[in-house]
Amino acid sequence: MPDTPEKIQEPRRWSGDGWIAQVIKNDDDDGWAVAMTAEGAAEPALVGPWTMGRDKKNPKPLDQSAFLTLVKTAREFVRRSEQQLHATLHQSIAVAVGAGRITVYLDIEPDEDNPSATLSAKDEGDDLLATVRVSPSFKLTRSSAVAWAESGYAKPK
Repeated sequence: MPDTPEKIQEPRRWSGDGWIAQVIKNDDDDGWAVAMTAEGAAEPALVGPWTMGRDKKNPKPLDQSAFLTLVKTAREFVRRSEQQLHATLHQSIAVAVGAGRITVYLDIEPDEDNPSATLSAKDEGDDLLATVRVSPSFKLTRSSAVAWAESGYAKPK
């Protein structure tokens, strides 16, 4: 049976469902913040403001309802971040070239030491017309796709 981390349910720290919520002092003002960290992660996935308690000095204690809401929010934030990263690394634009339409794709490999990118084109039947390596900083725009396609590299047959 795998080790399951023990649930923590303290006023300023809760854990469960793969997440840890930690109420921390907000360095930017006199208030409090809550950091949501996925279990095993080094950095929080999300940090947001936290409510003051009744004494207006200390933070409101975490509870089950607040923790579940924070987990849902953190998961959604991570999901949206992953979607945005995917959209940045895998772009496509359909353009008219000659008598046909092609779709030009830019796929970026964000390796820290040796990032790379590939520009490719497919016709309406999804047949590969051309592929070429480009700089990871290449900007795929409608005009750059048309210019590349019309240069003869990716003309539909």
